[in-house]
Amino acid sequence: MDEGSTRWLEPEEMHAWLSFIAGSALLESALDRQLQRESGMPHAYYQILAMLSDAPRRTLRMSDLAAATQSSQSRLSHAVSKLEGYGWVHRSQCPDDRRGTLATLTEQGMAVLREAAPGHVRAVREHLFDLLTREQVAQLTDIWQTVLAGMRDRDGVVATTRTVLGEAAG
Repeated sequence: MDEGSTRWLEPEEMHAWLSFIAGSALLESALDRQLQRESGMPHAYYQILAMLSDAPRRTLRMSDLAAATQSSQSRLSHAVSKLEGYGWVHRSQCPDDRRGTLATLTEQGMAVLREAAPGHVRAVREHLFDLLTREQVAQLTDIWQTVLAGMRDRDGVVATTRTVLGEAAG
């Protein structure tokens, strides 16, 4: 590695980066603890259920669900197996691609999500939005829309939620 060509972080960039890393980890941990305590599920399961609830017919290809949750295929498959065991998700073969698998949120899964959502939203508000001004929320949206667009353009990264991105852009 050529040390001379490395663009090291400036002090304010390093401070922003370390604040982001610490804040993200603490927020994820707080949301996970709340969901475990109140709904008996990890945040990762909630995200899967939420993504499916937002999809047409509450169904997504497993590959699309993995991309939407930023999860590996094997990790997602393990999680969906657990959710299937609870009766919250059903897997089926994709009708137009025999190699593809669909995941569908069941009525029972939708009921579990509806029951968990108020507590989750309270936790998101408590640990994030109640700490920010309206202006900071707008800035946060602008920042993350820019980051997501740049990653999509550069790396082909799939956005985590169609709805949020669509609403923010509209």
